[in-house]
Amino acid sequence: MYKSTPMNLMMYVGNDLIESIPLEKGRISKPGYLGHYKRVLKEKHKALLSTVPDPPEFLVIDPNPKFQEGMNPVRQAS
Repeated sequence: MYKSTPMNLMMYVGNDLIESIPLEKGRISKPGYLGHYKRVLKEKHKALLSTVPDPPEFLVIDPNPKFQEGMNPVRQAS
Protein backbone atom coordinates (compact mmCIF):
# COMPACT_ATOMS: atom_id res chain seq x y z
CA MET A 1 0.00 0.00 0.00
CA TYR A 2 2.18 2.89 1.27
CA LYS A 3 5.93 2.89 1.45
CA SER A 4 7.09 3.04 5.02
CA THR A 5 10.04 5.27 4.21
CA PRO A 6 10.25 7.60 7.21
CA MET A 7 9.99 11.34 6.93
CA ASN A 8 9.67 13.77 9.83
CA LEU A 9 7.42 16.77 10.39
CA MET A 10 9.32 19.26 12.50
CA MET A 11 7.71 22.16 14.35
CA TYR A 12 9.83 25.22 15.08
CA VAL A 13 9.13 28.40 17.00
CA GLY A 14 11.82 30.88 16.03
CA ASN A 15 15.09 28.91 16.03
CA ASP A 16 13.85 26.35 18.56
CA LEU A 17 12.79 22.86 17.53
CA ILE A 18 9.67 22.10 19.57
CA GLU A 19 8.83 18.60 18.35
CA SER A 20 9.45 16.19 15.49
CA ILE A 21 7.06 13.40 14.54
CA PRO A 22 7.48 10.58 12.01
CA LEU A 23 5.40 10.54 8.82
CA GLU A 24 4.78 8.00 6.09
CA LYS A 25 6.44 9.31 2.94
CA GLY A 26 3.81 7.80 0.65
CA ARG A 27 0.99 9.67 2.37
CA ILE A 28 2.53 13.16 2.47
CA SER A 29 0.90 14.19 -0.82
CA LYS A 30 -2.57 13.05 0.35
CA PRO A 31 -4.90 15.97 1.13
CA GLY A 32 -5.24 16.59 4.85
CA TYR A 33 -2.43 14.28 5.98
CA LEU A 34 0.07 16.99 6.97
CA GLY A 35 -2.68 19.35 8.09
CA HIS A 36 -3.92 16.77 10.59
CA TYR A 37 -0.50 16.52 12.26
CA LYS A 38 0.03 20.29 12.20
CA ARG A 39 -3.29 20.76 14.04
CA VAL A 40 -2.34 18.07 16.57
CA LEU A 41 1.01 19.75 17.28
CA LYS A 42 -0.55 23.22 17.56
CA GLU A 43 -3.14 21.92 20.02
CA LYS A 44 -0.54 20.00 22.05
CA HIS A 45 1.68 23.10 22.37
CA LYS A 46 -1.14 25.64 22.68
CA ALA A 47 0.17 27.08 25.97
CA LEU A 48 3.65 27.64 24.53
CA LEU A 49 2.31 29.16 21.30
CA SER A 50 0.18 31.65 23.25
CA THR A 51 3.35 33.14 24.75
CA VAL A 52 5.22 33.85 21.51
CA PRO A 53 4.40 36.53 18.90
CA ASP A 54 5.21 34.49 15.79
CA PRO A 55 3.31 31.45 14.49
CA PRO A 56 5.08 28.08 14.38
CA GLU A 57 6.90 26.97 11.26
CA PHE A 58 6.78 23.42 9.93
CA LEU A 59 9.38 21.55 7.91
CA VAL A 60 9.22 18.07 6.39
CA ILE A 61 12.60 16.35 6.20
CA ASP A 62 14.15 12.99 5.41
CA PRO A 63 16.04 12.11 8.61
CA ASN A 64 18.31 9.69 6.72
CA PRO A 65 19.25 11.35 3.43
CA LYS A 66 21.08 9.24 0.90
CA PHE A 67 24.10 10.73 -0.81
CA GLN A 68 25.25 9.88 -4.28
CA GLU A 69 28.43 7.88 -4.58
CA GLY A 70 31.44 10.14 -4.66
CA MET A 71 29.74 12.90 -2.66
CA ASN A 72 31.26 13.73 0.69
CA PRO A 73 28.68 15.50 2.87
CA VAL A 74 31.32 16.40 5.49
CA ARG A 75 34.29 18.43 4.37
CA GLN A 76 37.49 18.07 6.29
CA ALA A 77 39.75 21.03 6.95
CA SER A 78 42.95 21.00 4.92
